[in-house]
Amino acid sequence: MPDPEFSREFLPAYGTAIPVSDHVQRITVNNPSPFTFHGTNSYIVGNRSVAVIDPGPEDDAHFQALIDALKGREVSHIFVSHTHRDHSPLAARLKDATGAIVVAEGPHRSARPLHADERNPFSESSDYTFAPDIAIGDNESISGDGWTLTALHTPGHTANHASFALDGTGIVFSADHVMAWATTIVAPPDGAMSDYMASLEKLLERDDRLFLPGHGGPVKDPSSFMRGLRTHRRMRERAVLERIKAGDRRIPDMVKVIYQSTDPRLHGAAALSVLAHLEDLLEKGRVQTDGPPLLSGLYFPT
Repeated sequence: MPDPEFSREFLPAYGTAIPVSDHVQRITVNNPSPFTFHGTNSYIVGNRSVAVIDPGPEDDAHFQALIDALKGREVSHIFVSHTHRDHSPLAARLKDATGAIVVAEGPHRSARPLHADERNPFSESSDYTFAPDIAIGDNESISGDGWTLTALHTPGHTANHASFALDGTGIVFSADHVMAWATTIVAPPDGAMSDYMASLEKLLERDDRLFLPGHGGPVKDPSSFMRGLRTHRRMRERAVLERIKAGDRRIPDMVKVIYQSTDPRLHGAAALSVLAHLEDLLEKGRVQTDGPPLLSGLYFPT
């Protein structure tokens, strides 16, 4: 199975509600970056009474675009996939404006405790103030006017990441777990590679026809695409092991070789991805380390 065929074709149409499927509209926040692509996607699901998925960051223009698109319709629920600041903060403001119930897996938390002297590089990107009205369990459903959304817990990108399946349609709002434009950042301690791979396998057991992600355009053949993602991650794991066998003992040295064709602005995220692979390999007993697995740690093959 080859790597997934990533697609960077996407027109964000900032401020405009774009129909992307029956009874589903997308509005993209004007917050482009190397990590968010053209911006964060918010989705409106339903007709007269709707749900909003991932309202986005605190952004006045985006808030107004959502309010304009929602005119004449009740908002019964706000679903949040995870607590990075490009997805969750606007939920509080939208709740105040509409009276909607906020639904998510739970508040922000790390996938593991911090080691001594370790700093969480994504702490400023995380929304520690977020608290849902309903902490929805895995495979639990909430229904509205003509729609039912089922939570699929998909940790990996963050510990509290959830995707949402629109029952009866074959559509999954995959947020940052599966995206058409690039691989997902898995960055300890917020995320964990073992969790991410298990979540991929979980979604591969389903038979969905369309993923609507948190950034970029749709994934139109999810099963094939995810098999490609799985292959890509396994290739990265092999590349990390090869660098260890070649004598590399520090993550920055591995990144220079493994990610030599990657935008240098993303090398920090790449280093975290290597760390995530190393933690997974350590958990599997395939590498050993002389101390806690940190970005500056030393790693040795068994």
